[in-house]
Amino acid sequence: MNSLSGRFLILTTVFVMLAEVLIFVPSIARFREDFLLNRLERAQIASLALLADDMLAQELEAELLANAGVYNVVLRRDEVRQLMLSSPIPEPIAHTYDLRDAGPWILIKDALSRLFTPENEVIRVIGEPVKDAGLLIEVTIDSMPLRAAMTDYGLRILGLSFVISIITAFFLFLAVRVVLVKPIKSVVGYMQRYAGAPEDARGIISPNSKVTELREAEEALQKLQTELTQALKQRERLAQLGGAVAKVSHDLRNILTSAQLFTDRIETSDDPLVRRMAPKLVNSITRAVSLCESTLAFGRAEEPAPTLTMVPLRDVAEDVVSSEKLAIGDACVEIVNDVPKDLVARADPEQIFRVMMNLVRNAFQALAASGKPGKITITGYAGENDWCIEIKDNGPGLPPKARENLFTPFQGGVRKGGSGLGLAISQELVRGHGGDLVLKETGPEGTTFEFRLPRGDVTF
Repeated sequence: MNSLSGRFLILTTVFVMLAEVLIFVPSIARFREDFLLNRLERAQIASLALLADDMLAQELEAELLANAGVYNVVLRRDEVRQLMLSSPIPEPIAHTYDLRDAGPWILIKDALSRLFTPENEVIRVIGEPVKDAGLLIEVTIDSMPLRAAMTDYGLRILGLSFVISIITAFFLFLAVRVVLVKPIKSVVGYMQRYAGAPEDARGIISPNSKVTELREAEEALQKLQTELTQALKQRERLAQLGGAVAKVSHDLRNILTSAQLFTDRIETSDDPLVRRMAPKLVNSITRAVSLCESTLAFGRAEEPAPTLTMVPLRDVAEDVVSSEKLAIGDACVEIVNDVPKDLVARADPEQIFRVMMNLVRNAFQALAASGKPGKITITGYAGENDWCIEIKDNGPGLPPKARENLFTPFQGGVRKGGSGLGLAISQELVRGHGGDLVLKETGPEGTTFEFRLPRGDVTF
């Protein structure tokens, strides 16, 4: 009986029996009233014989009283109380019941009292004669036949109630199995099959229940299974991509290492422009080599922790501006470095450079896609508990879809062909410092990203 349908069968039987008990109490009270009224009517009929003939034989009077089931009959007609039929009463009258003005609660109380009183008592019953044959009729009877009839009636009612409850529970049991249990088992079956092969889209449930609640559960399960299947496929693609990126990064690192060896010769060039650009080229190649090494470490699930030093954030922002100006070329986009000269933070300079570069590059791509002149501003300040850097543009703002999956790899990209990795990587790097990267605001007037680095116990 641990099943849903089994428990429902037991509960249904109990509740039907409880309802029958609630019906039983007024029913037994009604039966008692009818029994007593029947005795009054039979006594009235017996008294008619005396009205027809004033002189009755003692044997006939006793027979009439026996047939009526009473000891004596008193009939009041025309304000005169007459003892119509009488016989010796074996014991004093214990109770008197007047059925003329008895309300339902009084009838129920008297019925329960009689039902739970096993001793025989002589009781007086008063009622109204039928057919307006007088003002009242009064009889004296034994209580034992009344209680015996009530007990027999009650047992028959309880037996019938039990049979009704069993039949009702059985049909409800069948209905529950068809309407609820069978669909639930079907959903469980879908879940078990899906758990065996979650990558197989054929295991996803197809909602078909006509019961509103079950259909909602099926639709919720379908959505969950669909998202999980897509996530598993995405995870598999990411694993494959990670392997490919690791291989490419390995070879690219070797190529960049070789290119790094040739930069020393560029620094000895006679061309002033070449000598001036050589350090930037060296820094770019060094960062590219470092990025490849970090990518290989990430592929091995060994992402290195940031190397924290005191970093002038304006210098890092200036390197970002210089690098991105080469990528901007002739585009009408201005990059402004408004980071205070004295703003120094405890951070990893290479990782913070990557964060700023990703945010500035995303802002530039958004402005370039709009086809209008734009401006990107890098600002910063020192708060009481952290250092804050903001990258703001006056572009068109982010679309709703991009905002929903902003920091999700391969889903948060805005431009066509974008991977959406930049923001995900940047957020991970900032969180590695104990801070956070958030979208502060976006709209027709522009977009602002903000990342904060905790000050900790650093003092100046």
